[in-house]
Amino acid sequence: MAGPHSSVQGIRQQAHPLTTLADVELLLDHIAGARVVLLGEATHGTQEFYRLRIELTRRLITDKGFDAVAVEADWPAALRASRYAQGADDDASATASLAGFERFPRWMWRNTEIVRWLDWLRAYNLRIADPAARIGFFGLDLYSLRASMDAVLRYLAQADPEAAKRARARYACFDDLADDPQAYGHAVSFGLREDCERDVLHQLRELCSDASRHLRRDGAAAADELFYAQQNARVVRNAEHYYRTMFTGRTDSWNLRDQHMGDTLHALRDHLARQRDRPTKVVVWAHNSHIGDARATDASLRGQLNLGQLVREQQVDAGETFLLGFTTHTGTVAAASDWDAPVELKMVLASRLDSIERVLHDSGLARFVLPLRHASLPLRQALAPERLQRAIGVIYRPETELWSHYFGASLSRQFDAVVHLDETHALHPLETERSWQHTSEPETYPTGM
Repeated sequence: MAGPHSSVQGIRQQAHPLTTLADVELLLDHIAGARVVLLGEATHGTQEFYRLRIELTRRLITDKGFDAVAVEADWPAALRASRYAQGADDDASATASLAGFERFPRWMWRNTEIVRWLDWLRAYNLRIADPAARIGFFGLDLYSLRASMDAVLRYLAQADPEAAKRARARYACFDDLADDPQAYGHAVSFGLREDCERDVLHQLRELCSDASRHLRRDGAAAADELFYAQQNARVVRNAEHYYRTMFTGRTDSWNLRDQHMGDTLHALRDHLARQRDRPTKVVVWAHNSHIGDARATDASLRGQLNLGQLVREQQVDAGETFLLGFTTHTGTVAAASDWDAPVELKMVLASRLDSIERVLHDSGLARFVLPLRHASLPLRQALAPERLQRAIGVIYRPETELWSHYFGASLSRQFDAVVHLDETHALHPLETERSWQHTSEPETYPTGM
């Protein structure tokens, strides 16, 4: 087994420094001809991760012709933001377009970085004459049971009123528990009520089986609206299943969620390909735990898969996908102490001595990109043994960090490249319930970090 020293030496020799955001350009050569580029994050609340993903995404759109951005967010809320970014006038501002992100953790999308991103994307899109060719911003997740049901009913009320009546009757199965899907899952799991699986499946099948009758007009816009409604019906079907599996085991619910993300990404790419009459390219934003190949982590021992694994398994040609991870050693992060608790400015503990982050820290380089797919064989071998890797989601509990935030992973098998930022800072939520340390923006924004 290669020791930490050989890893550190190899990192020093093969890493590319990141001085400003513009330095992400060096990643474009490594991404090459990939059609699905998955950009991770080691936390859901780090400003630099958001800025780097945004800058790299901008370059992929402007220089590589990428067609859409798909993110770890609910479909209806992201679609509202996408409409703004694609030039619709339903919302007066980027901030207003983020109002659909109502549930915890709001700050994950309602923050200053996303506002700037949507404003840039809108300005870019408005220079594209054909609305069907504009770049969208889509959600991959499945938590939006009630919002997706409402979206299906709104669509059918306009496109097919009789079908809307049937959909309303089917969705009535949830009664008032659609607003509390965890309570629904609990009640079904413990035999307190019947499930709604059959109703939501019938609704999805009806909406997809005879699509032409729902199209009251021709054109890309009508096809888009039908696809959006069909996807909301898929969310309802998979969310119903997900909330039932929450009480049968973590592995089942985890796998169902990531399979839904993979299916949504596949459906989105197919829809855009039909619309553009060519293969399409999509950027994905999600946590490292979703985009780093699960087969290279100890999650695989529990039978868990993830989105990164799925897209790698589905690729036809080597290099069709590119998985980029992000890590940090210490700093601050925006996170809560518990589910539904207020967002806080938290200190990130220095990484453990036996962690991947500590090996990257020990290189002595403050900010760098480390290619892994194209690294030398000795470096790939040195970074192949399993080490601890940190994952901070929307909750961060430093007092239990070892068991609540670390897992085992092989860095060189998990990602195609990794960005390491030794010290990072919390992103700025649009709203906070507690006092927030004020830091001014760097004068070099958006080219500086």
